Amino acid sequence: METERIVVTSEGFRFDEALAVTENLGNKAGLDKKSVLHLRLLAEELFGMLRGIAGEVEANYWIENDEKNFEIHMKSEVNVTDEMRKQFLSAASSGKNAAAAGFMGKIRVMIADTLLTAKEALPYAMINAAAAYTGGGNYEEAAYVWTMSSYRDEIQRNIEKSKEASKAWDELEKSIVANIADDIKVSIAGKKVDITVYKAF
Repeated sequence: METERIVVTSEGFRFDEALAVTENLGNKAGLDKKSVLHLRLLAEELFGMLRGIAGEVEANYWIENDEKNFEIHMKSEVNVTDEMRKQFLSAASSGKNAAAAGFMGKIRVMIADTLLTAKEALPYAMINAAAAYTGGGNYEEAAYVWTMSSYRDEIQRNIEKSKEASKAWDELEKSIVANIADDIKVSIAGKKVDITVYKAF
C-alpha cells in the first residue's frame, strides 16, 4: 500500500497533513499507539532535517507499507543556492554549525557536501564511512548511496582506535531516528536526493 505523495517544503508547508497521513496509515495497518507514535517521530525527524536547510526546498513525501513493514520516503531535487553554500561551508569548516548538530544534522551536511563537491572526495561528515560509493561514468549518472547500517558497522570497526568514531557512536546512541529506524538509505544522483527510512513493527 502506498499513500498519496505530498509536497512538503523546508518552510514547513503541509507538514501537518503529511503527519496525519502517516498516522492514518499506521492505524490502518493495525499498529498500536506506541508504534504509530514511532512512525510519526521518524517522519518528524525527516522534516526536521529538511527544515534546517537554508532557502526553500520542496520534497515529495510518501509512505509505503506491506503489512507492518514500512518505508518512509522523501525525495527532492535540490538546487544549491549561494545561501545554502555559505551555510554548509561554515558547517564544514567549523564542524560546530547548528546544521551539523547530532546524527540527522550529520546526514544533512553529508548531503549538502555531496551536492557541493560533486566531483571531489566523498563526504567528510560520515567519518569516511565506506558506505558511500559512486557508480556511473559521469556525475549526472553517479549515485552516492549511504546507509545507516553500513555507517554503524564502519563506526564499530573504528571505535577502539578513533575518538571521532567514539563520538559518532555516542551521537547514534542519542539519536531518536537511529534508535527507532531499522535502517536509513540516502541516495544522491545529480541534484536528486532520495531518503528512505525503513521500519518493521
